[in-house]
Amino acid sequence: MRTRIYKKMAGTSAVFIPADFNHASPVERDGLTWTDTELSMPETPQSLRWKSPLDTSLALEGLEEYDPPSPGDARYIMKLGIGFVYIEKIRGWVALTDFV
Repeated sequence: MRTRIYKKMAGTSAVFIPADFNHASPVERDGLTWTDTELSMPETPQSLRWKSPLDTSLALEGLEEYDPPSPGDARYIMKLGIGFVYIEKIRGWVALTDFV
């Protein structure tokens, strides 16, 4: 399995996007990166519970208030065109880079 590298989305506390994402997206400019292992991404395919799509990744930050996420919850972010999965260990969202 190849290692994936992520950067944190600007303005978020725990929303991560692939470092090589080739569309306009605001990422932190501090140069820090994380691997899929550091972000506790599962090594084998997991069942996802797809929830309703959201407009922007910033909307993921407010879910704890009105729709608390559970491990394996997934949301499609329309403005980015990618899905994110909730990882309980980091209490954050990581972009899905492979769909199985």
